[in-house]
Amino acid sequence: MSGSRSSPMQALVKDRAVLAFKLEEKDALMRSIIIEGGVRSAFYVLDLGTVAELHRRWQRALPGVRPFYAVKCNTDRELLAAMSALGAGFDCASRREMESVLAVGADPGSIVYANPCKPETHVRHAAQIGVNLTTYDSESEVSKVKRCHPGCELLLRVKAPDNSEAKVDLGTKYGARAEEVVPLLRAAQRAGLAVAGVSFHVGYGGTRTDVYREAIEAARAAFDAAAALGMPPMRVLDIGGGFAPTALFEEAAKVIRGALARHFGDLLPCLELVGEPGRYFAETPFTLAVRVIGTRARGETRDYWIDDGIYGSLNTVVTDGYIPRPRPLAACRVPGEKTYASTVFGPTCDSLDTVVTGYQLPEMSVGDWLVFDDMGAYIRLQTESGRLRRRIFQPT
Repeated sequence: MSGSRSSPMQALVKDRAVLAFKLEEKDALMRSIIIEGGVRSAFYVLDLGTVAELHRRWQRALPGVRPFYAVKCNTDRELLAAMSALGAGFDCASRREMESVLAVGADPGSIVYANPCKPETHVRHAAQIGVNLTTYDSESEVSKVKRCHPGCELLLRVKAPDNSEAKVDLGTKYGARAEEVVPLLRAAQRAGLAVAGVSFHVGYGGTRTDVYREAIEAARAAFDAAAALGMPPMRVLDIGGGFAPTALFEEAAKVIRGALARHFGDLLPCLELVGEPGRYFAETPFTLAVRVIGTRARGETRDYWIDDGIYGSLNTVVTDGYIPRPRPLAACRVPGEKTYASTVFGPTCDSLDTVVTGYQLPEMSVGDWLVFDDMGAYIRLQTESGRLRRRIFQPT
């Protein structure tokens, strides 16, 4: 887990203060892209100032925990370059994700291949490019790594506490149970593979923060089990992801800090702490602007068609529970302007391509624009609309 190579983006982020845009400034920039740039189809803006602010917030809340950005959340090249420039590592789950990270100049040593079940070809590729740390939670994965990448170190993925109220409880798919920890450590020991540490993931979308306390306690039990087996001392604790840029983040961070002090206090001076935030960094910096391509009035209701939809960027309405709250992109709105219960459709012929229904919007015309904020998590960056992606900076 070494640092990253230099790049033009690194110089931009490191040598200047990059500040987040205010809403009105961002809207003005989007209007200029449309008017001065002649853009006529859906596009994104990426506010790197927000990324930098989120990184500072992470450092304040979790000092000593290096973020390894979960690339699966959003593979935008400029976002990856900014994360590398800020000193983050990367959580990659596939060959393509590793290649995306290396393409922005990041060092292979800054990548954790954080997928407990990997195709053999991808493991061999990791060996070829120098990615030497991966997760596992089964004996078959030990055998696979031994065959394909015998120089790779392992992180034992342990099952986090049940978190059924979370939107996504990853413990139903991955993670060694308590009774499986020692057999899996022994399997790595027999194979001659080094186990560098432990990882876990509590899932996403829950409100319980105590799950981190229980997961860290389980991780310490795995550390102690390895020591009892006479294995070399572990040095890495990966606290996983599931973080969102809400007030709950600071609450979770407080629980994590307390649990680390209680269960790893004696090891903290020599422990490498990492996390796997994805949504935390990707969601709020991205804004999507879409063009109205069709309208229909039926009494006091309105129907609007836009040039992107659930088969494109707004796929997260279906796959990720994104709640769309479109707003008109206009230089000014009239106070008290009449609004109508509106349905917004995507551009395809499929009636399932419905973005929002019964949503209050003012009268819109063909050629007007709607804006969707907080659109960076688990989006499709390339669709048939051929959208133009723009980056916005505010260096001082």
